[in-house]
Amino acid sequence: MVSPLPSATPQPSALAGLIDANPAPPTSPHPSHLHHLALQIAHNLRYQHNWTDVRLHFDVEGSNDALPRPLITGVPPQRLYVHPDEQIALLQRQKDEGKTGMPEVHPEREWVLPTHLREKWSLRRFGEVFDKVSLVPTADGGKDLFGEQVNGYMANGHAKVNEWRTTRRVLLATLDDDSTIVYYIVHDGIVKPPTQ
Repeated sequence: MVSPLPSATPQPSALAGLIDANPAPPTSPHPSHLHHLALQIAHNLRYQHNWTDVRLHFDVEGSNDALPRPLITGVPPQRLYVHPDEQIALLQRQKDEGKTGMPEVHPEREWVLPTHLREKWSLRRFGEVFDKVSLVPTADGGKDLFGEQVNGYMANGHAKVNEWRTTRRVLLATLDDDSTIVYYIVHDGIVKPPTQ
């Protein structure tokens, strides 16, 4: 005779724990599915891509003006985008110093736009997002999701100014039904080609 297995309830996943620990604020104008989508993207950024200081934003920094949907900010482990003119300047500086290769560049805090693959996006919808985000997000806004601080790169909650970052951008995070997430950098307008 086989004895029955104990009926233990499985432990919730780490993602379910993050969602349970971070309910949408009661005043949020966003539906709960967009809040949960943002949390799933934030979890992926933190634990699959090693981002730090990941924060969830519901409104425009420094105001009560609601964002079109919840957005994320965070610091990737390495710079996501280097402007072509900046690349040329960095390589020239390396050459002048007698060095070769691309020098290390510090990561920059990024805006992340959580989306689902089934959503239809238009230039107008992207424009609504770009109208609400700043050139570079500050480190003191939003809700800190993982209780981490970034050392060395921040001073008084603001990133070091990168003179080459002159166009607003977001990292478009698109989730599919199978939990696959792909990321694309989207600029507000056209990024000019290298000048040299």
